[in-house]
Amino acid sequence: MNPLISVIIPTYNDAPFLKRCLDSVFNQTLSDLEVIVVNDGSTDNTRQVLETYRDRITLINQENQGRNPARMRGFDESNGQFLIFLDSDIEMRQDMLELLHRALGEHSEVSYAYGSFRFGNKLFKGFEFDPDRLRQMNYIHTSALIRRQDFLGFDPVIKKFQDWDVWLTMLGQGKRGVFVDQVLFHAAVDQQALSKWMPKIAYKLPWHLIGWKPERIKQYEEAREIIYRKHNL
Repeated sequence: MNPLISVIIPTYNDAPFLKRCLDSVFNQTLSDLEVIVVNDGSTDNTRQVLETYRDRITLINQENQGRNPARMRGFDESNGQFLIFLDSDIEMRQDMLELLHRALGEHSEVSYAYGSFRFGNKLFKGFEFDPDRLRQMNYIHTSALIRRQDFLGFDPVIKKFQDWDVWLTMLGQGKRGVFVDQVLFHAAVDQQALSKWMPKIAYKLPWHLIGWKPERIKQYEEAREIIYRKHNL
């Protein structure tokens, strides 16, 4: 009999966070799960961390291909009626899967359920599902619970805004989500990523008038333009 939920975790050099992520999965109040970890060519001690969970997970080791190809490799091996893709730095609230599954049970018309989360100390508050708002900005994290039959896949070409891309792709097929107004998980802060962090106001400054812009801003704008073109925004 197929499991209720497939938890798919792509990981690349995230050994310091991986144990907390997996422990949060196995501590869920909803336990009808299969857990698939795709080790995407890690060069740290990820394999040693995973060895202690070997009898409770399906482990796939592959050469580094990137997060979306790793997610899709995990999906190809999965059997659950519902799917959730977890980044390996995520620690779920104990009842996260139960709350998301309940929301889908109460809203048979929607394809996925999502909530709010914390990134480090910062709260990322979600919104009620609104197609127009979604076309303007992404407010739905990758780690939503998705009905298997409605999942359309991650585009392996997209390197940034990967979650926004998948929700816009599903929206283009008339598939909608439902918001669970709870803070459902915590994502750890990667110090290397934090060192490159820029405040939100930096992305709104009139850099064209200044005559120069930071490389990170350029990369952000280029990636956003790829999403705009793909989805005719």
